[in-house]
Amino acid sequence: MTATQPGMTALAQGWCALSALHGRIEAHVERALQSGHRLSVREYSLLDVLSRQHDGPGGHLRMSQVADAVVLSQSATTRLVTRLEDRGLLERYLCPDDRRGIYTDVTTAGRKLLRQARPTNDKALREALDAALDDPELAPLARVVRG
Repeated sequence: MTATQPGMTALAQGWCALSALHGRIEAHVERALQSGHRLSVREYSLLDVLSRQHDGPGGHLRMSQVADAVVLSQSATTRLVTRLEDRGLLERYLCPDDRRGIYTDVTTAGRKLLRQARPTNDKALREALDAALDDPELAPLARVVRG
């Protein structure tokens, strides 16, 4: 797995372990969300981020903020928004104060799917972290993430 390599610094070993833990968690959650809800991890994350917006001052996120939150480029985020919009889970509309701005909101169907998928996401996260506890290199990180 991420066995200690001669000449590998502790920093590099830590990074390898963190990367391995992230990969395992993401793969496990991806399978659970896909099989249970036809959602990818990125789609779930986008719905989750956008569902927390509000209409008050500063309540809507710019696409660059959304891209940062879901760890994608702006162009990849735009494509993701378009896919979810095509499925009826998101909708876009012009900003009432600045006609150049476009807001993206979660539709009723999107909120319903997010509510249904949240327990699946949480369960898959717990399962992946529990499995990581059995790996001596990943266990310390898994314990930190679990809190």
